[in-house]
Amino acid sequence: MRKILWIIAVIWLLVSCGQSYEETKRLSREQRLRLAREDSAALKIAVMPTLDCLPIFIAKDHQMFDTAVDIRLKRFTAQMDCDTALMRGRVEGSVTDIVRAERIKKLADSLTYFTATNAYWLLISNRQARITQLKHLDDKMLAMTRYSVTDLLGDLAVDSAKLKPERVFRIQVNDVNVRLKMLENNEMDALLLTEPQATQALLQKHKVILDTRKEDIQMGAIVFRTKGMDDKNRKKQLDVFLKGYNEACDSLNHYGVHKYRDVIKKYYTVSRQTLDALPDSLKFNHAVAPRQKDIERAQQWLSKK
Repeated sequence: MRKILWIIAVIWLLVSCGQSYEETKRLSREQRLRLAREDSAALKIAVMPTLDCLPIFIAKDHQMFDTAVDIRLKRFTAQMDCDTALMRGRVEGSVTDIVRAERIKKLADSLTYFTATNAYWLLISNRQARITQLKHLDDKMLAMTRYSVTDLLGDLAVDSAKLKPERVFRIQVNDVNVRLKMLENNEMDALLLTEPQATQALLQKHKVILDTRKEDIQMGAIVFRTKGMDDKNRKKQLDVFLKGYNEACDSLNHYGVHKYRDVIKKYYTVSRQTLDALPDSLKFNHAVAPRQKDIERAQQWLSKK
């Protein structure tokens, strides 16, 4: 009798475990579907560890976006990955540069400019390479990203110094942190960086040989996909994003970058010395369309490629 009861108990246990496993699979599947639906409905922005993204990080972390609206940040370290996410519809918006935006538009993806940003780029030479002028780039390696503002600036440097294009070796390094690390490890002669990576490079006594601010080039931008953005829920999300973005810019301009050390530590891989050295004079403008002359410069350059 005991043996029969024991067998029944074991069978009951096995059946219960089977039901539990099937139930777990069903719940897991339902949870995945629910999370996918929520992610699809959210306003998703591709961001980078660059300082033009700081207002977005601040607005998100300091609850400047209406919490009733789901705004999600998708973090990347290479602009190419941001572009891929944008073109495949995995995000609605992205922080980018005008050259990249115009190229995506050229590839038949419709984009709308949300705002220009205050991003600037520095062409920085390795102090050990003894490059103090653009003409010294001859027979040197320059890290950049194809079809981006850094590619355009590479051409500008070559043309300004009247060098033969084939004499400056363009090395594609998409990840901004890897690009900086290559400079720090003396694996690259020169490269193009924006903030905060530029400040970290300058603290190590590397040299600036081209600055987009002196060239009157403003190529930073935030864009959104046009497709599907006329939906009333998307419009509401964009309104909330705009309000929070502008509020974060106002706060940055009032308190300065160093007020938000907590946000910078969270989202940026920079040393404490770099954090202390970041220019507190940086100004972040409310959302405003890019200048037409910058768009035209990008279009003209792309037409030659």
